[in-house]
Amino acid sequence: MENVASHAAHPPRSPGAGSTLLIAFAVTLGYAIVEFAGGVVFGSLALMSDAGHMFSDSLALGLAAFAAWVAARPGGERHSYGLVRAEVVAAFVNGLALLLIVVLIVVEAVARLLEPQPAVAGLGVMVVAACGLLVNLGVAFLIGRGERNMNTRGALIHVIGDLIGSVAAITAGAVIYFTGWQPIDALLSLFIALLILTATLRLSRDALHVLMEGVPAGVSLEQVGQALSQIDGVQAVHDLHVWNISSGQAALSAHVDVEDLANWPALLESARRILQVRFRIEHVTLQPELVGGINPGYRARVKIVPHRGDHRREGEQN
Repeated sequence: MENVASHAAHPPRSPGAGSTLLIAFAVTLGYAIVEFAGGVVFGSLALMSDAGHMFSDSLALGLAAFAAWVAARPGGERHSYGLVRAEVVAAFVNGLALLLIVVLIVVEAVARLLEPQPAVAGLGVMVVAACGLLVNLGVAFLIGRGERNMNTRGALIHVIGDLIGSVAAITAGAVIYFTGWQPIDALLSLFIALLILTATLRLSRDALHVLMEGVPAGVSLEQVGQALSQIDGVQAVHDLHVWNISSGQAALSAHVDVEDLANWPALLESARRILQVRFRIEHVTLQPELVGGINPGYRARVKIVPHRGDHRREGEQN
């Protein structure tokens, strides 16, 4: 039997997201150079680690801007969905880059704790870090008010990590300036690494889940199957699959056992409405199958009995 599909139109991605990320990239890269120079001059690992993080962030923002531009391109013969998943790939790559940064910060911080370094100039660290904090606040505001998807989320995590790094660097500078206690610089660098690691693992997990075509967060396969099975005229739903094309774009395919194929257009419209309103699934492909053609001994009752992706009204089969 020929598939009957319903494909909701996907509007093109806004090019504004790419422009916003490109501006954020330029600003972050510029101040990363300034902050690294300040860290070298004043001997602060917290400042240099924050600068290194900002530099990686600038690369991440550049990658995110490129991914947003690629994702806005329309589908074609080779990529019928378009290239929207490029944003998820960029988020995953950014997560891997963050993990590398965490390792580098931890290694350098431990080395400084084991072998004391030259004294850190606390006042200079505070001034440079305070300027970095203002820069990061501006970039975070710029990204936060734009389009939200996994790509911009990854970029925002980078920037928030920078914000935390700037606050930690200001704290380290203040402690050193007022008390002279030098180990605080390396200890706060370890604290920065821990916070970055937590957000990075969450981002990488979510990106990998999309790439592995897992069921979208907040969607229950059980509830979707039951909702479709309860439509009048539908006897069972099987071979049900729900996945993310990209962050925020869910797709569904399933086989639907119906009592009368003549009623299929109305059933399809009801199914589309339920999936869109209740589960925010807009890209739908459903294949109708006539009850009795394959399982003629089937008798339907009212109760829904789900079984390993097969959602049907309770009945008997010969």
